[in-house]
Amino acid sequence: MARAVAGPRWSNLNAGRCMVQAVCVLVLFSLARALGLLGPPVVSAGILTLAMVVVAWRAGASLEDLGLERARVRAGLRYGGGAFVAVLVVLLVAAVIPGTRPLLQDTRAEIDGGRLAYELGVTIVLLTAVPEELAFRGVLLGAGRKLWDARRAALVSSALFGVWHIEPTLETMSGNSAVGGASASLGGQALLVLGAIAVTFAAGLVFCWLRLRSRSLVAPLLAHVATNGLGLAVAWFTLHAAPLGG
Repeated sequence: MARAVAGPRWSNLNAGRCMVQAVCVLVLFSLARALGLLGPPVVSAGILTLAMVVVAWRAGASLEDLGLERARVRAGLRYGGGAFVAVLVVLLVAAVIPGTRPLLQDTRAEIDGGRLAYELGVTIVLLTAVPEELAFRGVLLGAGRKLWDARRAALVSSALFGVWHIEPTLETMSGNSAVGGASASLGGQALLVLGAIAVTFAAGLVFCWLRLRSRSLVAPLLAHVATNGLGLAVAWFTLHAAPLGG
């Protein structure tokens, strides 16, 4: 039996409240983020992480419910490591194929090596992957599994994960030269946002599968880091290798 985080017993009623409260936190957080009310990223990430911990604690979620059992870390590393390698292989193949290489041309990669290390280790791992995985594959998926079967829980969590990315997509869509032109019109922006929702929904389903299969939050965390971080890393190396190839 997993040690309880704290709070009341993890009943169906408490799981339902946990789901509603977690969604409310995400909605309020998104609105505050869009209005620039959360301050620096380290502050906003801390607020989201703390809020999710409090929601789970008040609902009586256990470490097992959240995918945080120490005994499952090894399985999480195994599944997450496999996903990490798979993402790396796909990106490397895309980088060497002329038709897909432009998709990796991202203005965010126009940074030096030190900044790249900071973006990978701090921004992507600590400020993005950790709070988002705790929220979507930890709290939401855990509550969903208590309320429904695994398939429905994964669908709900992944749908919310897709909607979560609307505001960041609107902020960053012009940074990628491959889609920058499409973002010039309202219709193009709508298509890009719908595309981002579909892609992140699909990614959420994969992350949920990794979480449920390994029973550890480590697995989707590594996959999330791979999806966000390796894309930036390969874009950085592609950008800096271009002059040598020319």
